[in-house]
Amino acid sequence: MRIHLSALGCRLNEAELEQWAGAFTAAGDKVTESAENADVLVLNTCAVTKEAVRKSRQRVQRLQRANPEAKLVVSGCYSALESPEALAELGIDLIIPNTNKDQLVPLTRSEFQQPTMPQSATVPAETALFARNRHRAFIKIQDGCRYRCTFCVVTVARGEERSRALHTLVSEVQALAESGVHEVVLTGVHVGGYGSDIDTNLHNLVRALLNDTDIARVRFASVEPWDLSPEFFTLFDNPRVQPHMHLPLQSGSDTVLRRMARRCKTQDFAQIAEQLRQQVPEFNITTDIIVGFPGETEEEWQQSLAFIDSMDFGHIHIFSYSEREGTKAATLPNSVPKPVRSARSKTLHKAAEAQKQRVLCAMLDRFNNQPQNVLWERGEEQSDGRFKHWGYTPNYLKVTTVSDQNLTNRVLPTNIAGVENGFFVGELTDNALA
Repeated sequence: MRIHLSALGCRLNEAELEQWAGAFTAAGDKVTESAENADVLVLNTCAVTKEAVRKSRQRVQRLQRANPEAKLVVSGCYSALESPEALAELGIDLIIPNTNKDQLVPLTRSEFQQPTMPQSATVPAETALFARNRHRAFIKIQDGCRYRCTFCVVTVARGEERSRALHTLVSEVQALAESGVHEVVLTGVHVGGYGSDIDTNLHNLVRALLNDTDIARVRFASVEPWDLSPEFFTLFDNPRVQPHMHLPLQSGSDTVLRRMARRCKTQDFAQIAEQLRQQVPEFNITTDIIVGFPGETEEEWQQSLAFIDSMDFGHIHIFSYSEREGTKAATLPNSVPKPVRSARSKTLHKAAEAQKQRVLCAMLDRFNNQPQNVLWERGEEQSDGRFKHWGYTPNYLKVTTVSDQNLTNRVLPTNIAGVENGFFVGELTDNALA
């Protein structure tokens, strides 16, 4: 079968897509970028906000219009939280619950499999990751979350924590390394909770990946700051563990954090950031912020802005608060008017851009003319035959360059020549391509 895979939302959804792509390919199916030419359309949906729900429903309808003859398989948080009646109206052929996601490929093939196995099943193929034009692999290490932040509906949709076996993850990462993947990103709903149900932890998993695989670069997706044990910080002594973490703050006001049922105060967060930067001076921290949470006063908003500005985040994902039925936050009093939420979002976006520019300039000084090993992820051929590329430094700062050669999926020493339009401008070292 020809399979088209798409996802909305978080990196975990992308990680699941990559797992499915590999499983479909191993079974002899072909992953295609074109929805119009597919036999089966697989959509991994999101429901973290009302806007995500709207986009998920819209994507279902768009896929059906693009290829009305194809079978449509839907999974993810939207399909888990939407009413059966509403889903039935969409004419979906197969719905896979979040709890059965690891069985999506065999369930889909059992439902729609062609009577004969295609010839491609017996022919070695490129990794499914490259077939999807991706060069950084997201690895789903666990699902579900034990905590109940008052704004989060994902814990309702994803259920209890379930960790994947350590040996399975080691084998998966080694197979990716052998296929030419240079970097993996460890992702999940509660990444820092990995192993809580199987008597291990995230630190042990990373140590196993460093000891038992050849993967060149290990990176983390979002990790809750309270999950970082003292031994965790020692992981960054190994240069294969990349000096970047996405630590969700959500608000710079302690009173707002309390209403969110967050387990980390601003002082704790600042201490963690300081420890990471002491470990690696060029450490880059990115974060999430929710603006307009119920009851957020002007004083709390100003406290939040001031704290955020003091943290020097390399990037901020900014969300205007969105009421989600089934969460405690949706029942809290003193809702912030939507025009105020919008105004605060615009203010923070402007401040975040200024902060990002400040961080880039500071990092340029810290690099001190030392080349950075950039993973070049994609190249676009220009009219003059040269290639314009973008990639990322170890601390996850974006770099662009122009080269006579296609650099895609190569890690090459690169001089950072300057800052332009919110990213670095790079120049390959003289011996990079030798």
